[in-house]
Amino acid sequence: MGKSVAVIGAGPAGLYLAEVLAKKLAGVQVDIIERLPTPFGLVRGGVAPDHQGTKNIVRQFERTLQRDNVRFHGNVEVGRDVSYLELKQAYDAVVFATGALRDRRLGIPGETLPGVYGSGAFVGWYNGLPDFRDLAPELPGSAVAIIGNGNVALDLVRILAKSEAELASSDLCAHARAVLFSARLTDIYLIGRRGPLEATFTPESLAELGALGRAVPLVDSARIPAAAAGPDPKEQKIKEQNLELLRGFAANRPEAKPLRIHLLFQAAPVSVLGTERVEGLRLEHTRLEGGRGEPTGETFELPVSTVITAIGYRSTAIPGLPFDERQGRVVSTGGRVEPGVYATGWCRRGPQGVIPANRADALGVAERVLEDLDGQPAGDRPGRQALERLLAERGVEPVSFADWQTISAAESGRAEPGRPREKYTRVEEMLALLGRERTSARAG
Repeated sequence: MGKSVAVIGAGPAGLYLAEVLAKKLAGVQVDIIERLPTPFGLVRGGVAPDHQGTKNIVRQFERTLQRDNVRFHGNVEVGRDVSYLELKQAYDAVVFATGALRDRRLGIPGETLPGVYGSGAFVGWYNGLPDFRDLAPELPGSAVAIIGNGNVALDLVRILAKSEAELASSDLCAHARAVLFSARLTDIYLIGRRGPLEATFTPESLAELGALGRAVPLVDSARIPAAAAGPDPKEQKIKEQNLELLRGFAANRPEAKPLRIHLLFQAAPVSVLGTERVEGLRLEHTRLEGGRGEPTGETFELPVSTVITAIGYRSTAIPGLPFDERQGRVVSTGGRVEPGVYATGWCRRGPQGVIPANRADALGVAERVLEDLDGQPAGDRPGRQALERLLAERGVEPVSFADWQTISAAESGRAEPGRPREKYTRVEEMLALLGRERTSARAG
């Protein structure tokens, strides 16, 4: 009997790793277990809907999922339908690639008021993730604050600022279009605790703000350093490109377009203002000391009615799997959690980097799995056979890759002309297409 590997999570990290193992490990069976009926993780639920080029990576992932020695088991959740212990007993190796979906908190007064949203939830909502389908965000006023200085924050700014025509070829979900296109925004504030040199957005993402049809990016030239310096030439080049773009934004006129994007650096949120819902945001100017934003005691307020935080994410603990609650990620050493168990991607190292970074991480962990399995005699672990038996006993019918293709074809078929797809955003809708009902079995 060949080796058997279970990969938990069908996002980029899990699929990159599965591809390597399926190609390099002779006779292996790779089972990809995904809690949603849909594969592709971050590519489907996290990549901005107007970045269709980035989503083309799914073609490579589809080839992996169609390999003879790979099987997709969708709508199966570890901890609900099958336990961690059962997987360890069934497979020669178990790799967790479950990502990070939970938003980190600001830890300031007022952040639980209606009108405050985490970026993970907000992005998941407009991307059609079932977890956030019922978020029902409101954009009642003319101003929104987005707290964070990474690419996710820029994605949020761009999606809020683009016109209906600019998003006509995106896969932005219908329920989100209804809310976003009825908003009457005049001001979007992008807020960073530190300065431009400490921001983590890329020049490519920043440049997109300068190409928006109805929005003009603005920045105070006094907050832009004269030059970037550092030991890493590649990183220094990126920062210099960002500075050059910001200098161009500083020359813009506020009245040039109907929507203004204010890039506020060295401003730290102190409290969200309001009683029944968000009525404003109080911030404190900071001074830079050793790359850190230190408080100055000087505060100011923004008259916003919506606040979106983009300050990072946490993974969700799985019963039995070693987990660091403070860091919000799986405990591992170089990807090894314990004998026969591994972690890769954001659940291992935190929400850092984009899809290529997840690929690099997955390839490194895949090499460790191969190293550990190499030379070990083929065991008698049942792998897929045990998984299918357990699920059948619990009345769980997994969504196969062929089932996903049925869902995908239906999404493409119901899309408006020019849009790649109109996503189904509820698990029940997807299962209904397959003639099934949702199960609620739990692992024993």
